[in-house]
Amino acid sequence: MGQLLVREIEAANDMNFAGGIDIGDDASILFDNADVVIDFSVPDATITHARLAAHSGTALVIGTTGLSEKQEQQVAEAATKTAIVYAANMSVGVNMLMALVEQAAKRLGNDWDIEIFETHHNQKIDSPSGTALALGKAARKGRGGGNFVTDRNGKRNEGDIGYAVQRGGDVVGEHDVTFFSQGERIVLGHKATDRRLFAQGAMRAARWVNDKAPGLYSMKDVLDL
Repeated sequence: MGQLLVREIEAANDMNFAGGIDIGDDASILFDNADVVIDFSVPDATITHARLAAHSGTALVIGTTGLSEKQEQQVAEAATKTAIVYAANMSVGVNMLMALVEQAAKRLGNDWDIEIFETHHNQKIDSPSGTALALGKAARKGRGGGNFVTDRNGKRNEGDIGYAVQRGGDVVGEHDVTFFSQGERIVLGHKATDRRLFAQGAMRAARWVNDKAPGLYSMKDVLDL
């Protein structure tokens, strides 16, 4: 993602590449010299970057997945002092899918079963993916409740939001959310075939957040969904 971001930023007419670091490097120089920092790293590094953003007042875009609830709270604390966009997936299409899933869950009601199926490349670390979990949260928000089931044993219970995971090859990312009822089903899905879309989404978030007041924002805010 770092290499993709550098290429996409350098090709953009309205952005300048201020510099980059690898995990473990001193990131303070970036926050001293950049208007916006884009972070695709690992959770522990992201928390360090969020603290630096809060200290410097530099806007931050976070595309890191796998943050714990405690780490998400730490990001929210940093956002009281600077503007932060945090999203499990920077894809414009995926965030549109989340909005559709929330609306479908709200309107279909509790008698429709919800299952989430996701596929990623064989080096993907977190399972279910951060995007799949975010889709589940969108469904639960729309429905007004629900239990996440990642390891099913026996029949499903009413209100369950189930997950199934595949890992293999070089799949960039595929997500399907299926709503099942008696005699019919609805499938809402997204397939990513090029990793550039994540860089392009992060750049769109960076453009948007640059002049925003301190706060924790999402791609829903960026896209006005």
